[in-house]
Amino acid sequence: MAARNTFAEQITPAPPWHVTKWFNTQTNLTLEALRGKVVAMFAFQMLCPGCVSASIPQAKELATIFKPDEVAMIGFHTVFEHHAAMTPESLEAFLHEYRVGFPVAVDAPGERGSPLPKTMAAYDMQGTPPLVLIDAQSRRRLQSFGHVPGLQLGASIAWLLRERNSADTIPKEHTDPANADVAKGVCADGICAAKPYDTTEESPQP
Repeated sequence: MAARNTFAEQITPAPPWHVTKWFNTQTNLTLEALRGKVVAMFAFQMLCPGCVSASIPQAKELATIFKPDEVAMIGFHTVFEHHAAMTPESLEAFLHEYRVGFPVAVDAPGERGSPLPKTMAAYDMQGTPPLVLIDAQSRRRLQSFGHVPGLQLGASIAWLLRERNSADTIPKEHTDPANADVAKGVCADGICAAKPYDTTEESPQP
């Protein structure tokens, strides 16, 4: 299934992160601390098939391609289902088993009994695996649900790196949404939906 990408009509600051615990870093990372870098934010669940088979391997590969002083790979464990099975203790073992070396945050629990953790809700993520690209000025530039092809993702990151010292914007072909239709609470084609898509308003295809 193709990734569904969303782009804001007006570029706005990325929402702050809500984190209860970090792995693979001694620092409490924030967007402000990472300002000046392009941030690739990979959210996942341990029990999400697409996260394990595609998203995490892709993030690991990108972490070896781009310089860490230019691009920050950040994982977010955003658990919205099977909470008892996906604890921080289980996550620690998971990261060791899959040899994940980039920083990974545990998303803070949702408020008022909401199953959606705080950062996931703040970014209006549709499920797992989502990807968010944040530019060097801490603005959310691209958000997708589902696996993004490596060439497209690499090109988008490279464009944001170029944009740090220019007035360019990401080309339209990297921003148009791809269609998807996944019901809430369903894992299909490697992705797990937290809520249904609103497919009533789609951006025009090129």
